[in-house]
Formats: sequence, C-alpha cells, structure tokens
Amino acid sequence: MEFTGGGRLEVRITPSDVGKRVSVRRLSDAGAPGDRFTDTVGVLTSWDAGVLLVTRRSGEAVRIAESSLVGAKVVPAAPARRRGPAAGFGELARVQARGWPPVESEPLGEWTLRAAGGFTRRANSALPLGDPGLPLDAALDRVRAWYAARGLPAYLQAATGAEGTQERLCAALEERGWLREVTAEVRIGGLAPLADLASPADLVPSADLAGLAPDASGAARVTLSREPDEDWFRRYRRCAEPGPEVRAVVTGGPSVWFATVPGTGGPDRAPDPVGGPADGPTTGGPADGGPAAIGRCVIDGRWAGFMAVEVDPARRRQGLATAVMAALARQALAEGASAAWLQVETDNAPARALHDRLGFTIHHHYHHFRAPGSGT
Repeated sequence: MEFTGGGRLEVRITPSDVGKRVSVRRLSDAGAPGDRFTDTVGVLTSWDAGVLLVTRRSGEAVRIAESSLVGAKVVPAAPARRRGPAAGFGELARVQARGWPPVESEPLGEWTLRAAGGFTRRANSALPLGDPGLPLDAALDRVRAWYAARGLPAYLQAATGAEGTQERLCAALEERGWLREVTAEVRIGGLAPLADLASPADLVPSADLAGLAPDASGAARVTLSREPDEDWFRRYRRCAEPGPEVRAVVTGGPSVWFATVPGTGGPDRAPDPVGGPADGPTTGGPADGGPAAIGRCVIDGRWAGFMAVEVDPARRRQGLATAVMAALARQALAEGASAAWLQVETDNAPARALHDRLGFTIHHHYHHFRAPGSGT
C-alpha cells in the first residue's frame, strides 16, 4: 500500500480503473473482531453509487463502501510465478476445451455454444473467449434460447484469477441473477517430474489384461489404451450408463489415452474422487467388481491434460492415483508434451492435496453460472 509524505495511506484509484487489478484497504465493519483494517486484492469490476465491487482470484465478489476506503492502488495484473510452465489464460482455456469436446457446438461471435446431451457442465455451457458480437444482454438471451431449444439448462463458463480472465463478466452475470453453481481450480505443472514417478515395471503396453492383478509387491500395473473398455467405465463416476454422448465426449480430443489399474475382482464400491472432471453430481459404484484405478489424458501440442483419475476406496493410500498419472505422463512425454494441466473442484480436498504433492500450482479458477429460471 502506498504512503504519502506524511505517512498516511492514500486512495489512488478512481472509477476509471474498473477492469484493473487493485489492492484496497478499508476500515473493518464496526464491532468486527480482529484488526481495524481489512485488505482485499482483486479486479475492480464496478464502482457505482458509492460502492466498489472487487472480484478476488477465487471468484468471490467483495462489496466495499467508498466511504470505508483507507488506501487503494492499482497493482500488477498477475503475481510473478516461481515454478511451473509459462501459460496464458487464452491458450489454456482453448486447450481445455479441445480436451473435453462437446457433441454439438455453434459460434456466437467469439463465444462458443456447446452441448452434449447434458453430460457435464463443461460440455454443455457457453464458452466466452472474446466478443459475442452483440450487447451482453442480447448475447445472454441467445445463450438461453439455444439451450432451451435443446431441453438443457443455460450455463456459461467464465474464469477469474489470471491476466485476461473474465472478472467483469462474472460480476455482470451475478448482477443479472445468474447463479454460480461450481468453482474449480485450473492447475498446471511440469510434465517430466510427474513422469519420473513411474516405474517401467508398472507399465503394461497391452490393454487386453483386464484380469491382471497387482504384483506380489503391491505395485500398480497400469495398462494404457486408446479406447476405454467397459471395465474402465465401471469405475468412471460421472454417469450410470455411458451412452453415445458420454462416449463421444470422453473419447474426443487430439490424442487421448486411458489408463487402468486392474482390480482383484472383489465387490465394487463408490469411487474415490481424486481428480475427475469438475462437473457436478457423481454416481455410486456398480454392484460388481471394477478396476482399482483409472485415468484419462489428452495430449495437445505441449500440453497434457489429466482427467477422470479415480481410485477404489479399498485401495486408497497405495499410490494408485500417482501411478496412473505418472504412466500417462510418460506417454505424453513420448508424444512431445512438456507441460501438464488439470482441473479440480475447490471442495475436493483429497484431490487438491494430491495435486499439491505432485507439484501442480493454481493458474486460475473457472466458474459455471446457470441462468435464472433455467432448469437443472
């Protein structure tokens, strides 16, 4: 925070700074415990009628009375990153979209309308990566009509927390009554350190080994294949029955690989959510046996994206999620990738802890907003 020559804080922002990243110090609410001042850092998304709206990296919108300001200044658009690959928001957003493709899509200016029969929010939401070519309210009306024609709720996916993200759009959606249902972290990391965790003895090149159990040492035996078999889908928790839309989305992408650690044939249980797609409700496990662990990786140029990493609860804390990701990372390295990304919902503590241990850091957050009155 800046100080004047007299040692006092100074407010150095105005309404013309809307859209910039700011650091704001304000008087705490009267009677609030703790410090007298509260600091907020984020994007100044509006300044109207004596109230500032600052959107934090996580997407949280903070309303601040102008009369409570003690000091404020514009700060750099994003903090310097000490580790991990260099990545811009636009590049990452497009790579992620290609890695989880819809069945049907249509452009709306520089926005993309996406549908896949309702399977996951990501494949059934508008992706706004530029100008829709219409005033915002007209564009949102088009979004609602497009999804209504398909019998789907109208969702829009928007991001916060990095240079070039969409804090002002998020604030505008909330002002119009759009409900933020899900927030997820987009994390990035180096691919080689993850691949180094794989043991060559753990890799099985053939996918035709459904009955193969872990070896006597308990090490994971990871099979890699180009197509998910029925066993893989038995562990996958995002659908009860993998219909055509599910298979089209899951198998779509530039270069897709599926990993499986065969189970022991015992009763199946609800899977351990250690990093599957950040897309809403899950289903319980089936009644019969299933794999001990599965995973999916999409390789797209220098990027490898990890999704659907799931582990049988009976096999937790055995390193299976790490083994699956490491095996997929080795394959991605062989195809020329060097950087890794993944997505995880903010309330998935086990997955976030795993990703911390594997060296993945948060790049930005994305949010799914549902139109007011739109079906679920």
